[in-house]
Amino acid sequence: MLALSIACTAAAVAWVYLVAAHGGYWRTSQRLPRVSGEPDAWPDVVAVVPARNEAAMLPVTLPALLGQDYPGVLAVIVVDDGSSDGTGEVAAGIAATAGRPLRVISGTPPPDGERWAGKVWAMAQGLRAAGPSDYVVFTDADIAWEAPDTLRRLVAAAEGDDRDLVSQMALLRTAAGWERVVVPAFVYFFAQLYPFRRVNMPGSRTAAAAGGCMLVRRGALDKAGGLAPIRGALIDDVALGRLIKGQRGRTWLGLSRQVVSVRPYPGLASLWQMVARSAYTQLRYSPAVLAGTLTGLLFLYALPPAGAITGLVAVLAGGDGTAALALGAGLAGWALMSLSYLPMLRLYRLSPLRAPGLPLIALLYAAMTADSARRHYAGRGAEWRGRTNLR
Repeated sequence: MLALSIACTAAAVAWVYLVAAHGGYWRTSQRLPRVSGEPDAWPDVVAVVPARNEAAMLPVTLPALLGQDYPGVLAVIVVDDGSSDGTGEVAAGIAATAGRPLRVISGTPPPDGERWAGKVWAMAQGLRAAGPSDYVVFTDADIAWEAPDTLRRLVAAAEGDDRDLVSQMALLRTAAGWERVVVPAFVYFFAQLYPFRRVNMPGSRTAAAAGGCMLVRRGALDKAGGLAPIRGALIDDVALGRLIKGQRGRTWLGLSRQVVSVRPYPGLASLWQMVARSAYTQLRYSPAVLAGTLTGLLFLYALPPAGAITGLVAVLAGGDGTAALALGAGLAGWALMSLSYLPMLRLYRLSPLRAPGLPLIALLYAAMTADSARRHYAGRGAEWRGRTNLR
């Protein structure tokens, strides 16, 4: 019981640090800033949409992107990356009735001897086909730009605050039961790993982006060598954020309710695949980092409630002061953890009563992460839309 009480106290202290000093990761206040005034001349923007087997998504998402109330030149390029469901034909049909330029190109294999991640290669082909522009916005085929002024505000923020990369984390779907369990925690853990406030500080080494909505200044991207430096990146958004910030570019990452993912994850299996396909990649395929991550998840999320419950049982059975310490420290850590999760639940308009269940969700994520490593060593690593990423 003494060892448990000491461990629970250490976990509670760790939660005090996380809540008070870890970049305010748990807050959801990093929203696209409204700048005073607008550019004298609106820059040209090209939107690149990599699409593989997205025939069902494009009719839902493309019209909103094409219908953006943007005063400058906006052209859209859809890269049909070897789809087998008629994605190219669907996109071409939308292009025929679009009020803005929409070009559909068929993806080709990368040059011999070059290994590219599948999505990054599709993005690179779209970038090459785009021609000159002031900005390029990379967005996914399942992303709906619900507010017509979203692009206008993105560009105004980039121009007004001299940002080379402005990215918004799309609001993921939480219509199904398992989506409501897994999705808010997915964003919460991402923010814990890459605190948005630190991403947005020019002097900070923390760099990241959200792949569903990334507006990049073309000059900064060209200066970095285009997408070739991250050709093998299986987590393209974080890699692009590091690329731009690594050359002292100014970046911004925040949350949004106007950029929405419409992709459904109706069951646990599909959500499991979403996390497991890239979790071990995030850990750089390191068994040591994997062990540390799993240990950290257990220490931070499982230990406090376990200590609180064990301490309570011991106190009720007449235990000594160490049992009371385990109970108090466990409850303190559990309470801080739950409080830190409330803003994310509020963002997703879910009941705050879900917050105390975060330890169970963390255990689920630990299992997904371990399975991601198992898949890697079994030769079933990260995939993009049903295909092994590197090719």
